[in-house]
Amino acid sequence: MNGAESLIRTARAAGIDVCFANPGTTEMPLVLALDSAPGIRPVLCLFEGVCTGAADGFARMAGRPALTLLHLGPGLANGLANLHNARRAHSPVVNLVGDHATWHLAADAPLAADIEGPARSVSGWVRTSRDARSLGADLADAVAAALRPPGQVSTLIVPLDLQSAPGQLAEVAKPVAPAPPDERRIAAAADALRRGAAALMLGGSALRAEALRAAARIAEATGCRLWAETFPARTERGAGTPRVERFPYFPEQVTSFRAGVERVVLAGARDPVAFFGWPGSSTHLLPEGIERVPLSESGEDSAQALAAVADALSAPPPKQLAPFAPSPRPSGRLDAAALAAAVSALLPEHAVLVDEGATSGAALYAALASAAPHSALSLTGGAIGQGLPCATGAAIACPDRKVISFQADGSGLYTVQALWTQARESLDVTTIVCANRAYRILQVELHRSGVAEPGPAARSLTSLAGPAIDWVSLAQGFGVPATRAEDADGLVRALERALAEPGPRLIEVILG
Repeated sequence: MNGAESLIRTARAAGIDVCFANPGTTEMPLVLALDSAPGIRPVLCLFEGVCTGAADGFARMAGRPALTLLHLGPGLANGLANLHNARRAHSPVVNLVGDHATWHLAADAPLAADIEGPARSVSGWVRTSRDARSLGADLADAVAAALRPPGQVSTLIVPLDLQSAPGQLAEVAKPVAPAPPDERRIAAAADALRRGAAALMLGGSALRAEALRAAARIAEATGCRLWAETFPARTERGAGTPRVERFPYFPEQVTSFRAGVERVVLAGARDPVAFFGWPGSSTHLLPEGIERVPLSESGEDSAQALAAVADALSAPPPKQLAPFAPSPRPSGRLDAAALAAAVSALLPEHAVLVDEGATSGAALYAALASAAPHSALSLTGGAIGQGLPCATGAAIACPDRKVISFQADGSGLYTVQALWTQARESLDVTTIVCANRAYRILQVELHRSGVAEPGPAARSLTSLAGPAIDWVSLAQGFGVPATRAEDADGLVRALERALAEPGPRLIEVILG
């Protein structure tokens, strides 16, 4: 058994069964090991950002890591944006990055680069292997680190010559359980909620089903508002789940949103900060006069903490929520509101919805509150190009669930290669491209800064028109059947057909 085989076999023993790969010369022994040590599904991606985004989506739905297999420093660099999103999502991901043979490093060959430096910017754990016989142990450590609550990115750098030298298997440690809740924080949170004028802000694992049920009990007992962080990694939504308000993105929206709230209990969520340092706004979105009461942090058991608070409040079971009843299907003009209404009306039960709709998705969050029960994944770190890869990984993690990729056109072009992987793997993903043919968020930002009439340079750099991008042809070129919808009736028909058939489909939605 060589080092590469010991690494792959240890990974399989650790429960890893998928590898999203874009390998090169320095990873060939690892590629061969996937054949000699079967049990891990190899998934070829045409760009490293698809590999890393797919591993993120897989981890969010499966709760365990997949491997990525990346080629040297440049390959890792191509995947950094979606590893940034994975870091913000606390997704367990294990990157394998090949490096030059140890005896070749001093030559500073053309592809030589600092791999550890960029890896540390997105990883909680980084190691370069030094001995072939330790490759299995290094991999076991990488998996253990990735699974350490609340989850993180691990990057293992593997020189070429060590992969071919003799190796040995390693024992796999049992995953560490999340930390139990703190009794003093439970008491403080219960006291704050009893005093009223409170909000319970949920993030991380506090937006999963069990935690939401406990939060609903607390809200019913105290009248507190339920808030969700703006871009959660995963949340359970739709009919039968508690209504949770999403914290606003723009600072000027926060003042009216938080009206009447004097204290905020933080369960798995951070004290909210602005995405950017906009002129005239502050970093912290809640003013100093609002009391912050920490209940659980991201690495702790938020569901258990919320249940303990509910018990401390003698909260009754939550009221039975109304079952799902399909909403009317839109007709006529196709705009963002009609698009959101169509998705809400037709979303299959227990679907996975990956939202990178940007400005076109502004109406979607509210519309989906009454949709069929589903899991929703969002753009945690703000690095665009997450949606298509994340949907790809989610579909591999959950082959029995329909995946809907709600995708802005501008950000979708960053990782459009994911469509090819969806076709190759016959993944059940329906992609809805919101084609407003602009970087609309940048146009919004220009307007917010007081620019009523942008000049020709600003107009050019925020427009995707001239030539218009043909998403139907792009998708078909990658092997994904596609159609275009230009009115609400056409969208409903196209979405019905796409959702009735297995395999990938794409609908380009022309928004007015």
